[in-house]
Amino acid sequence: MWAVSIAVVGFSIRASEHAASSTTVGTAGIVDQSASQPSQSAPTGSGSPKPSTTPTPRRTASATPTPTPKKTPTPKTTPSPRPTQSAAPKTVTVNGAAVDTDYGPVQVQISLRGSKIISATAIAYPQDTGRDLAINSYAIPILQQDTVTKQSAQVDTVSGATYTSDGYRQSLQSALDAAHQAGAR
Repeated sequence: MWAVSIAVVGFSIRASEHAASSTTVGTAGIVDQSASQPSQSAPTGSGSPKPSTTPTPRRTASATPTPTPKKTPTPKTTPSPRPTQSAAPKTVTVNGAAVDTDYGPVQVQISLRGSKIISATAIAYPQDTGRDLAINSYAIPILQQDTVTKQSAQVDTVSGATYTSDGYRQSLQSALDAAHQAGAR
């Protein structure tokens, strides 16, 4: 007798008589026969058993496809623009207008690198009397420091040096205007 197999996709059911043969159904529904031999109790035509021919088992594809890992798209990066190798900003030095005050003229010279004031110097200020020297030796350094700190012509008035402070501010503003026209940023 020959073995009888019932195949259901995804399952294997074996039924055999005398465990002589088996047929299995793979998960893809393809029949895989292994060791199918005639039962020893079944007579063959000449009285001697026929040699069995065992087919080579076939590899079957899985019914459930193996999920391939999804590749997450790598974000495209655009190279950041490299800063241009331009020369360092040049230093521009300009003189403001000489502004007349009640005690004498005040004139400011400034130096800028790019748009930054790097120094401010009063090149002319009242110094005719001892009183002028005393007031301005105190007021001028304060005005110069305030200019570099504030980076503008909006410097504070130094107490006791109102005329010098006003003249300094006006000359400083004209120097900033001239620097702008000379190409300072």
